[in-house]
Amino acid sequence: MNILGNLIWIIFGGFIIFLLYLFGSFLLFITIVGIPFGIQTLKLAILSLAPFGKDVIPGERSGGCLYIVMNIIWILIAGIEIAIIHAILAFLFAITIIGIPFAAQHIKLAYLALVPFGNDIIEKQ
Repeated sequence: MNILGNLIWIIFGGFIIFLLYLFGSFLLFITIVGIPFGIQTLKLAILSLAPFGKDVIPGERSGGCLYIVMNIIWILIAGIEIAIIHAILAFLFAITIIGIPFAAQHIKLAYLALVPFGNDIIEKQ
């Protein structure tokens, strides 16, 4: 089921989201200061390519002081906007019964877009 969900996801916009995150990541890698943020957008790109069958969990050191500071900077610069876009897309998908699984994936992406530092992506068991 995950393969079918990921295939439909890619066909109906997931690949475009992946390319946008990838492009943003490469732009952030240009500067030295942006490299940690570029790594987080790569994490978002990987999850946005195939979100079905993956889960976002807090990492081992998710409560670290550096993670909190980096998440605050991320939220102020771009995180809130990206999370709002994913929340709007989740709402639009949730209107139809068929779109509810895709809405759930957008909620997962919204959470990771809001606080990417200290969270890990794992395969669901």
